Amino acid sequence: MITTDFVHGSPCWLDIGAPDVHATARFYSSVFGWEFQSMGSDPEVGEYGVFQLDGKGVCGIGPLTEQGARSAWMIYFRTDDADATAQAAERQGGTVRVAPSDADGWGRMAQLTDPQGGQFAVWQAGEKAQGGMEVTDQPGALCWTELYTTDAAAAKAFYGGLFGWTTQDVPLPGDGDGTYSLITPADQPEERMHGGLMQLPAKDLSLTGGRPYWHPVFATADCDATVAKATENGGSVQMGPEDAEGVGRLAVCVDPNGADFVVLKPSEM
Repeated sequence: MITTDFVHGSPCWLDIGAPDVHATARFYSSVFGWEFQSMGSDPEVGEYGVFQLDGKGVCGIGPLTEQGARSAWMIYFRTDDADATAQAAERQGGTVRVAPSDADGWGRMAQLTDPQGGQFAVWQAGEKAQGGMEVTDQPGALCWTELYTTDAAAAKAFYGGLFGWTTQDVPLPGDGDGTYSLITPADQPEERMHGGLMQLPAKDLSLTGGRPYWHPVFATADCDATVAKATENGGSVQMGPEDAEGVGRLAVCVDPNGADFVVLKPSEM
C-alpha cells in the first residue's frame, strides 16, 4: 500500500523523461484521464509539467536530459538527507548520476544507480512544501513499484543497507519455481508494503538491453479498457491482460516512446 504520509525509503514521487513532452502528455491523458499542468520551461533543460487527477498531483513529466537516455519512468524515494543517501549509495557500490541539488526550495534531489544498473532517485522535502504525490492507491494513481533485477540477493542487500527496507519472499503466482520479494519501508508494518523485486536474466530485460530497471504500477478500475486506450493511442502491450491469483488483473504496457508501465486492477478493487 502506497500512502501520502511518506517515510524514509517510501515512494514519494515519479516522473517520466520524454522526447516530446506534449505528445507524451496527450498519450497518458488519454489512457488515465490525467490533466497536464505546465510548470514552466527552462531554456537549458526544457519544459516540466505535472499530471493531475481531479486536481491532485499524480506524477511529473519533463524532457530527456541525459545523453543517450531512453524514455523511462523514474521513481523517487523519500529521504531525510539526499546528500547522505547519495554518499551511502556510493559506499555500497552504486553510482551518483545526478549529484544532489536544490529544486527552488521545494526540496533536494539526487539521481542514483544501484550496483546492478537499476536507476532511481531520492527526494528530500524542502521548506515550500512536503513534496510528493497527492493521490495514491486509486484508479489512475500509483499503487505499487517494481524492480526487475539480474541479482535479487544483491539488490536486497543494497536497498536494505540504503533505506533499511525489509523484504519477504513469496512464490510467483502460477510459477512454483519463481520468487517475488515484497518490500516494506524500515520499521513499518506489512500493510505499508510499497513494491517488489524480481530476478530475471538479462536476456529478458529487452527494453534496457539487459540492464535492471524500476517501473511503476498504476491502479485501474478496468484493466482491459485501460490497455485498449493505450494501444488505441500508439502504445503497445508486453504482457497481458491476465489474471494473477491474489493480485488482480494486470498488463505490462509500453508507451509510444518505449517507456514501460503496468496497469493493475487489484483483486479487492
